[in-house]
Amino acid sequence: MSKRRNERVSNGWRRRQLRARVLAAYNVCAICGKPVDKTLKTPHPMSAEVDELVPVSRGGDPYSFTNCRLTHRRCNRFKSDKTDEHARALLAGRQEVKASSMPFKTFGI
Repeated sequence: MSKRRNERVSNGWRRRQLRARVLAAYNVCAICGKPVDKTLKTPHPMSAEVDELVPVSRGGDPYSFTNCRLTHRRCNRFKSDKTDEHARALLAGRQEVKASSMPFKTFGI
């Protein structure tokens, strides 16, 4: 079996720089729209996390600032590699959204 490489940690310095830039640029969760407390540490569910618009698993660039935004850890876990609408439905308690029905396109970001 071949092991998949985690693109986010293959260049740790570059990812840390990007994380610092995203934390400095944004104050609100891109999924739920609520403020993010940047003093909370992982694994707190409301701690700050960097999320990719186009997930790495779907071809997104983990080092591109234009592909990254700030989210709560909890919101990012709900989103996983799906869309924001999928995560918002789960956060609202509506589970009728089927993950397999979510269209996802990459546009060379």
